Amino acid sequence: MVIQGKGKTTGISFIDSTPIRVSHNRRISSHKVFDGIAGRGKSSTGWFYGFKLHLIVNEKGEILKFFITSGNKNDRNPLKFISFIKGIFGKLIGDKGYISKELSSFLSESGIELITKVRKNMKARVVNVFDKLLLRKRAVIESINDQLKNISQIEHSRHRSLDNFFVNLFSGLIAYCFKEKKPSVNINFDCFLNENQALVIQ
Repeated sequence: MVIQGKGKTTGISFIDSTPIRVSHNRRISSHKVFDGIAGRGKSSTGWFYGFKLHLIVNEKGEILKFFITSGNKNDRNPLKFISFIKGIFGKLIGDKGYISKELSSFLSESGIELITKVRKNMKARVVNVFDKLLLRKRAVIESINDQLKNISQIEHSRHRSLDNFFVNLFSGLIAYCFKEKKPSVNINFDCFLNENQALVIQ
């Protein structure tokens, strides 16, 4: 499911996925509400049962697009849908889970430059200073995910229907969009006039 956010694309976007748990791991076998819909996946914090919320935000913390999948889907899958990347251009900063030559080539054809760090078993590559600094600012989308869960409360394990799940999720996202102060990145483009300056990223 792809939904257009209220934010405006600026040419600098951040992408990340976060698990939306709908059941404690010990109760997965007896959980019936999302049987055949949710999936069991693994995140940086361990195994979970539920869905994944994939977000694209700009440097102002505004939501541009979001995509909902079952928990067992690969993070790269949503970026293969034209409807998800439509209207996105410029630099798209993600974590190591988005590394893929095929995906980078596909996005490049749509005017999107995918920027990620490299894994330990990969060769170092050369990037410019501006891209290196943007990678350091990727924590902004993690802060947004944290606010969505702890302030907007989009995640809990007391759902009694699929409709209830979506109403709760959408309500939390809408509440976040109306926040006056959002996590953001202060980018002074005057500092990056020499963007072609390169360095090695490992």
